[in-house]
Amino acid sequence: MRTMMYFEEITKETLYIAQEIVNSNPEYNVCDKGSANRTPSEIECELLNPKTTSVFIKLDDTYIGVIDFLMENPKDNCPWLGLLLIHRDYQGYGFGSQAYALYENEMQNRGVERVRVGVISKNTKAHGFWLSLGFLYIKTATWENGKEIFYYEKVFI
Repeated sequence: MRTMMYFEEITKETLYIAQEIVNSNPEYNVCDKGSANRTPSEIECELLNPKTTSVFIKLDDTYIGVIDFLMENPKDNCPWLGLLLIHRDYQGYGFGSQAYALYENEMQNRGVERVRVGVISKNTKAHGFWLSLGFLYIKTATWENGKEIFYYEKVFI
């Protein structure tokens, strides 16, 4: 039997599942926010806001990750993928790449020609991941919080 990957909207009622997924990645949380765990209010602020779309990555009936994206960043008029995070228990099986392919396909169906991501300079694992998916380095910038961010872009052919 073949498994099916799809996206499901994150709601206030399912936010606790998103928190569990995010908190299964303490190294990422420390790199991003300086703390191993995110609180419910931090998760709500990040994933249930009017500016971005946040969805679960599901494999059949199992929640395995989250994606958060912005269809048009007002600073550059480009879509940005702000977060693609797979639960620690499901990492190393190619699910991140599969989830990105599903996201890219959805963006192409919406007429999007490119997407950008920002990666914290210290997150070496993420740099390799995005490069392996065909993203190209654009520039380095500094966020409001002082963190150095590498910007990557992928143009769809």
